[in-house]
Amino acid sequence: MKLLRSDRFPAILLLSAAALGLLVANLPIGPTVIGISHGHLAIPGTPIDLSLAHWVSDGLLAIFFFGVAVELQYELTSGELSSPRKALQPAIAAAGGVIVPIAVFLAIAGADPATRDGWPIPTATDIAFALGVLAVFGRGLPSPVRIFLLALAIIDDIVGIVFIAVLFAHGLDLGMLAIGIVLVVVFAILSRIDANRRGARIAIVAAMIAVAVAAWAFVLLSGVHATIAGVLLGLAVQQSAGMRARHALEPWINGGILPVFAFVAALVVIPQVSPSELSPALWAIVLALPLGKIVGIGLFGWIAMRLRPKGTAPTVAFPDLLAAGALGGIGFTVSLLLANLAYADDALVRDEAILGVLGGSMIALVLSAAIVSWRARWHRTVAASS
Repeated sequence: MKLLRSDRFPAILLLSAAALGLLVANLPIGPTVIGISHGHLAIPGTPIDLSLAHWVSDGLLAIFFFGVAVELQYELTSGELSSPRKALQPAIAAAGGVIVPIAVFLAIAGADPATRDGWPIPTATDIAFALGVLAVFGRGLPSPVRIFLLALAIIDDIVGIVFIAVLFAHGLDLGMLAIGIVLVVVFAILSRIDANRRGARIAIVAAMIAVAVAAWAFVLLSGVHATIAGVLLGLAVQQSAGMRARHALEPWINGGILPVFAFVAALVVIPQVSPSELSPALWAIVLALPLGKIVGIGLFGWIAMRLRPKGTAPTVAFPDLLAAGALGGIGFTVSLLLANLAYADDALVRDEAILGVLGGSMIALVLSAAIVSWRARWHRTVAASS
């Protein structure tokens, strides 16, 4: 369990799962495995009928987003985003890490109506991967760099959550959504009940799980993407109860949910065509993730440094901003989800967009490993000479 709570191993596991999914999809057994992922599984007596791939992306991934939202709630109330002073530089840098990748994407793929809807895809940062690279290559980096990256990734997650909720809702049923929100409120109340007896605590936890599943179901049926239910529940839960739940779920998320999602999302057949025949969406994502993020985060983070009060040391120096920007280009989890949502009606473009996410994230991974190693060596040298 300790291994699954570390920064390094979950990132390696996630990368391995994505590579395995891509490999399997392009072996002779690929069509069979892809066919199984498209097989449907319904809940008898309910309107819920999802493919296995959607049970992963809409169901299991909601648990991942619950953990993200619990961490977000903590950071907004007690952590690195709890005051305007703390949040200023990462917030401005994160804005650049969203705006510039969108601009790069639209410059390449925006003219084609079949591909332009993918502009949210390169805006996400995979925090698990980024912190994994930081742990492997960043020995000696000052703690403000890690804190800055964490704050940056959390703000990115907020943006990704807003995109999922606003852009990818379909056939909105306000009645179902209202019931889902009421159940979230019930979940919040249950999490705040102080039970002294063990039996009462177990009963409350069981009731919370049942209410959470019901809230997920009603949000799904409302037309809002079901992962938003996980976000709402994570933001609503009492903080200490949420942190305990997140701690208990972390090994299952890192060791099961995210690798399974990465494997299923990467079940893509590599097109047997020349590079010129590939979708502009692929090239747009491949460039927007590493290039857009490093330019956007570096430039806007530098602007934020100019806005700080006179005499105040920068939270993160400019060269370290470039390292954070390179790390921000590792999109993976949320970018893969956004690719599936943006091109849900066009399987060919969706698959090429997924390849773009994998390719762009790998470029960003290699680039960030090099820059982080360089900055870590520099900081170790300075520390040794002082």
